[in-house]
Amino acid sequence: MNYPIWDLTTIGGGSFIALIAILHVYIAHLAVGGGLFLWLTDRMAVKRNDAQLTDYVRRHTWFFLLLTMVFGGVTGVGIWFIIALVQPAATSSLIHNFVFGWAIEWVFFVGEIVALLVYHYRFTVMSEKDRLRVAFLYFLFAWLSLVIINGILSFMLTPGAWLTTGGFWDGFFNPTYFPSLVFRSCMAAVIAGLFGFVTALFIKDESFRARLMNYCARWLLYPLIGIVPSAVWYYYTLSEEIRVRNFALNPQTAPFVWIFAIATVALFVAGVILIRRSSLGVQRILTVIVVAIGLGWIGGFEYVREIARKPYIIGEYMYSTSITKDQVAVLNREGVLKHARWSEVREITAENRALAGRELFRLQCQSCHTINGIRNDIVPRIQGFTYLGLLAQLTGQGKIQTYMPPFMGTQEEKEALAFYMATELLGSPATVELPSSQVAPTTEMIPPFDAKKSEYILLVWNDFGMHCMTDGDKWFSFLPPANTLEAQLIKRGDPPQLVTEGIELQYEVEAGHGNPSSHSDFWKFAEPLYGKKLEANMGLFGKAIRGTFDVDAERNSFIAPGIPVLPYADDGTYNPYPSFTVKAVEQATGKILITTRVVAPVSTEIGCKNCHGGEWKANGTGLGDETAKNILAAHDRLSGTTLLESALEGKPQLCQSCHPDPVLNAAGDSTVVDFSTAMHGWHAAYMPLEGSASCDVCHPSAPKGNTRCLRDPHSALGLGCTDCHGTMQEDAVALLKSEQAKPSAQRMLRALADAEAESIEPRVAWLGQPDCLNCHVDFAKPEAGYTGFNQWTAQGSDLYRNRTDDAGVRCPACHGSAHALYPAKNPAHRDRDNIQPLQYIGSRAPIGSNGTCAVCHGKKMTDAIHHVNMERPFRNAGLLK
Repeated sequence: MNYPIWDLTTIGGGSFIALIAILHVYIAHLAVGGGLFLWLTDRMAVKRNDAQLTDYVRRHTWFFLLLTMVFGGVTGVGIWFIIALVQPAATSSLIHNFVFGWAIEWVFFVGEIVALLVYHYRFTVMSEKDRLRVAFLYFLFAWLSLVIINGILSFMLTPGAWLTTGGFWDGFFNPTYFPSLVFRSCMAAVIAGLFGFVTALFIKDESFRARLMNYCARWLLYPLIGIVPSAVWYYYTLSEEIRVRNFALNPQTAPFVWIFAIATVALFVAGVILIRRSSLGVQRILTVIVVAIGLGWIGGFEYVREIARKPYIIGEYMYSTSITKDQVAVLNREGVLKHARWSEVREITAENRALAGRELFRLQCQSCHTINGIRNDIVPRIQGFTYLGLLAQLTGQGKIQTYMPPFMGTQEEKEALAFYMATELLGSPATVELPSSQVAPTTEMIPPFDAKKSEYILLVWNDFGMHCMTDGDKWFSFLPPANTLEAQLIKRGDPPQLVTEGIELQYEVEAGHGNPSSHSDFWKFAEPLYGKKLEANMGLFGKAIRGTFDVDAERNSFIAPGIPVLPYADDGTYNPYPSFTVKAVEQATGKILITTRVVAPVSTEIGCKNCHGGEWKANGTGLGDETAKNILAAHDRLSGTTLLESALEGKPQLCQSCHPDPVLNAAGDSTVVDFSTAMHGWHAAYMPLEGSASCDVCHPSAPKGNTRCLRDPHSALGLGCTDCHGTMQEDAVALLKSEQAKPSAQRMLRALADAEAESIEPRVAWLGQPDCLNCHVDFAKPEAGYTGFNQWTAQGSDLYRNRTDDAGVRCPACHGSAHALYPAKNPAHRDRDNIQPLQYIGSRAPIGSNGTCAVCHGKKMTDAIHHVNMERPFRNAGLLK
C-alpha cells in the first residue's frame, strides 16, 4: 500500500472493495440485462397490443432508473474512490494502460444515461416505434459498456500477450475476454428476471401478476443454458497454473465456489417454483429470497474471480502488494523501506525494529490481511508460530503455496517483520532457543577380555547410529521406539570363523531403562497408529527391552529389531545413550562365551517446537502437546485433512499411513510423496537457516543440544551434515527428483529450482545415501575439498550399515555405527560409544587397526584381507588421546 492514507487494520481494504463492488456489479449487470428486458418486454406489449403489459413496463422503468442510475452511479463512484485508496498503483496502471478504453466506456455510459432518461420521461409521448428504438439503444449502450469493462476486468486476471507487447488490444482481447463476456451477458439476463419479480409483485390483478411472474421466471431459466457451458469455457481458458494455484491449493477459493454453485441451483429451483401458480405471500417471500440469492450468486462469482488472480492484482505483472515483478530484484537487494514513497522508517536499527516491521506489514501484508479484524485476520494465522517459525513462513512465502506473493526485501527487513509479528501481535519473544545439554553423565565399565584365553569376540552395533522417535503418540507418530541392534560373533583362530549356529545372543538394557511404557504413550496408541495391540514394553517386531537376537543367516549376523528403548530413565534424567549388555551363550550347555556392551542411541529431541511453538515435553526434549496440535492444525489447513479432530477423539494417525516410507516398510498412498521427501521437500522452501544449522534446528544434531548425535571423527574434524548430504535445499531436490512424477513433488521442486539444482542426482529416501567410498577412494584419505554429496548408493545393500567386507565381516562391526564411528566422543561419557574397541584392542581406534589383527586371527597379519589399505596406521591418531 504505497499511499497509507487509510490504515484499515480492522475491516481491511479488500472488505471495503468487496462491499461496494459486489453491490455495484449486481446493479451494473441489472443495467445490462434490464435493458434487454425493457426492450423485449415493451416489444412484446406492442406486438400484442397489451395495455396492461405496457403500463407494467412504464412503471418498471421508473424503479429501474432509480436503481441503476442513482444507486448504480453512486456505487460506481464509490468503487473508484475505494480502489484508489487501497490499490493506488494498480488503479493507476489500469487508467494509464486503458485510457482509450475508459474514454470509450464513458461515451457508451453517457449514451446509456441519455437513452434511459428519454425512454422514461418520453414514454407516453413518443410513438411506439420510436420508444422501442430508444429502448434498444439503451440496451445496446449498456451492453457495449459491459463489452469495454469486461476487457479490463478480464485483463486483470489474464493479461495475455500484453505482458510482452504492452499493446492495448493485446491486453483488451486477452485469453478470458470472450468466455467472460458470454458468461456475464447471461448473468445479466438472469438478474433482469430477478428484479422483474420485484415490480411484478405490485400488480393487483392476480391473473396478470401470475402471467408476469411466469414470464420473469423464464428469464431465470433460459440464460442458464448459456451460463453452464460459458462457465466451463471460462474455467478451461485459464492456464493450468492458475487452476491449480487457486482452485486446488488456495483454501479461500472453495467456499465461494460452493456459494456460486449452490446459488445457481437455488435460482433454478426458485424459478421453477415461481412459474407455478402460488399465493401472493409465497411470491413475495420467494422474491426477497431470490434477490438475496442473486446477490450471493454474483458475489460468489466475483470473489472466485478476485481470488483466481492471487498472488497478483494484475496477473503476472503486479503483485497484490502493489509491487511489480520487475521491481522485485531491486527491492530484495536494496530494501523495500528505502523505496517506499511514504514510510516513517528508512533504515532499520535495534531501536526501531518493531516500527520497521509495522511499516513492512502495512506495505506487504495489509492489502490482504487485517489485524484482529473481520476477514483474513493475520493473528490466528500466525498463532502457534515462534519468531523462527514466522521467519520461516516469510522465507517460504509464495514458493510452494503460490497464491501468496513472495516476501520482498532484505534479510534484515524480513527479520524486522518477523520481529514485529512475534513481539507486537503475538506477544512472544523474538529468539531462537535450541535445547541446552541435559544429558545425564555416566560412568563406563569395560567388560573383560583376555586376549590369550578368550575364544570369541562379540561385535555389536546399532544400525543407524541414532534412532529418533516422535514421542507424541496421542497426537501422531512417524517414528516409533524401535532401536535395532545387530551383531557378529567371531571364533578366534587361524582363520577366524563367523559363528551363528548353536549360539544364542541375549541382550538386556542397563538399570533404570527397563520399564519404558511408564514414560511413553506409545503402548496406549500402538493399535490406532500401527495396527498392533502391544503388551507393555513390547516392541513392534516382537522384541522387548530384554530378550534374544534372531539369526540373520544370509549375512552371518544376528539381529534384534525394534527394541522399544527410550531415553527417559526411571530417575527422571534424560539419557539418549542407554547401553545394553549382550551375551553370547552356548545353547547346548548354557555357557557364556563372551559378554560385551553396546550403546542403543535414541533421541526424542525433535525440534518441531522451534518453529511451531509450544514447549518441550520434558527435560528439554520431546514433542509437547501444544506443538503437536499446532502441527496438525497446519497440516489440516494446508491439505484439507482432519488429523487434529481425529487425534482429539483418541484416534491419532501414523504419518506413513498416507506417505510411503521404506524405513517402516509402509506402502502408504502411492499418489503421495514419501514421508522423508514430504518433510524435507516442504520445509526446505521455508528454512531460514543455512548450512548444518538448518539440520540442527530439527534433528538432534546441534553441537550444544540435548543429544549431539554427530559423535564420530568427521564431526571432530570439522565436517557437518551438509558435507555429505548437501544443504537442506540440495538434499530436498535430490529426494524430490526421485518422486517428480507426482504433482506435489513437482510443485515443491519448482519452489527449489535454481541453476545448480539441475546437476543434482535423484536419490530414494533411506536407500540412496552418500557412499563412504565416494570420498575414501580405495579406503584412502579424501582429497582436499572433496564432498560425498551427489553420489548416492544405488540400493539398500550398498549402504554402509549393510555392507560387508571381503571376509564377510560387516563394516559397522569393526568401525562402529554411522555417525558414531570409532573413535567417537559421546556427550554422556567420552567412551560410551567406544566400549568394544577398548575391550578388545585397548584403544579407541577401529577394531583391527594399527596392527591389532591378532584380536581375531591370534597372530599378526601382513595381508589386507578385509579391504585394501587397512594395514596403514590409523590416520586420525590425534583423536585417540
